[in-house]
Amino acid sequence: MARIKEYDRKSGKKRKRNPVVYIICEGTETEPRYFRAFRTRYCNIDIIPLPSPYKSADSLVRKAKNTLGENPYYPDEGDSVWCVFDCDENTNAMLRSAGELADKEGYRIAYSNPCFEYWYLLHYTDHSGYLENCDAVIRKLQKKERLPGYTKSDDLYSVLLPMQADAINRAQKRVGAVLEEYETILRRESNPVTNVHELVQFLNEKRR
Repeated sequence: MARIKEYDRKSGKKRKRNPVVYIICEGTETEPRYFRAFRTRYCNIDIIPLPSPYKSADSLVRKAKNTLGENPYYPDEGDSVWCVFDCDENTNAMLRSAGELADKEGYRIAYSNPCFEYWYLLHYTDHSGYLENCDAVIRKLQKKERLPGYTKSDDLYSVLLPMQADAINRAQKRVGAVLEEYETILRRESNPVTNVHELVQFLNEKRR
């Protein structure tokens, strides 16, 4: 992985460096392909997919801290960290632990229940009914008027961009509904929900 230019600590002079947004994710295709499209000269994104042993949410956040120890991470200079993960087989205890670890380290979380594709689905419909698993989400996504040939390796940023504002509004609405019932969306019972829109809005601001 290419290292980002750091301050020259010895001379006291600054080299030009844009703050880095580190995106730590469990997926190796869907999430990296989507977020890679947000990169611009003003939006410096380093996407770090983690291998399958770290798919429990709390392990992913813990591994993120170790991974950042090998990278030039300067939060006091504007760097930020987002941990992106799905509900998967995580228990409520694992999800709670992930949230507590992220809060302690100053990381942000982009969580989807049941899976990241729910964010894609919200570009097409305001769906709020229970979704059994990721396959159920993908079946809805693959309807003829949506993305009939969808696969996890598709590059969809430009396809979804015209509907992004609608997806953000729908995601915000769904998060609000969940928070009326629970203290946090980081629960198995929050299905379906995603706050990926918060990361999307964050990156959009960086691109300007």
